Amino acid sequence: MTRPARQGAEIRVLVVEDDPVAADAHVQYVDRVPGFRTVGKAHSGAEARRVLDRTEVDLLLLDLYLPDGHGLQLARSLRAAGHQADVIAVTSARDLTVVREGVSLGVVQYVLKPFTFATLRDRLVRYAEFRGAAGEADSQDEVDRALATLRSPGPAALPKGLSAPTLERVTQTLRAAAPEGLTATAAAAEAGLSRITARRYLEHLVSTGRAARSPQYGQVGRPELHYRWLSG
Repeated sequence: MTRPARQGAEIRVLVVEDDPVAADAHVQYVDRVPGFRTVGKAHSGAEARRVLDRTEVDLLLLDLYLPDGHGLQLARSLRAAGHQADVIAVTSARDLTVVREGVSLGVVQYVLKPFTFATLRDRLVRYAEFRGAAGEADSQDEVDRALATLRSPGPAALPKGLSAPTLERVTQTLRAAAPEGLTATAAAAEAGLSRITARRYLEHLVSTGRAARSPQYGQVGRPELHYRWLSG
């Protein structure tokens, strides 16, 4: 059975993610947050159970789509087996029915793919604050404040001149592109935008760590910048 961490001790995290590249990225993200330490990673539900049977874990960073079953099925079986680790679910799904089901299974936070280090850091810090609350509450307000630490503030404001719908359109265009990525001109044509507008949004994705850019050299002239989506 997984036992809770000692008060003030590092929070031990198991990363459960079937994509090896994404799993490595998530491990690096977790280990960059003070007070957290990854104690293992698993690429399937079965592998996660084996790790939990031999390693004490406080928190699962759990992808919901695993090769051997849904992540919530894993969470349910862990609860039935007596494991008490909390869960931060990682998913690209936006089904609120799944969100509601996860609450009863120890899912304390959801992180939607793709996410940046800053997003995960925020969730982990809030979880640590919630976990660190101790003693008896003096009032309803104190209980509400403890629970509120798990909730994130409103979405971060975009830079001036950028809009969320257009960012989503450019994001989807880039995610659907070939592995080598595409130029701002190609992205503009796919998204129905001007080249200058597409490039501003692509540069924003690069600055937030969700995309990368690299020069592609042709036969003549200056190299073109190609943008590609970063998995995980």
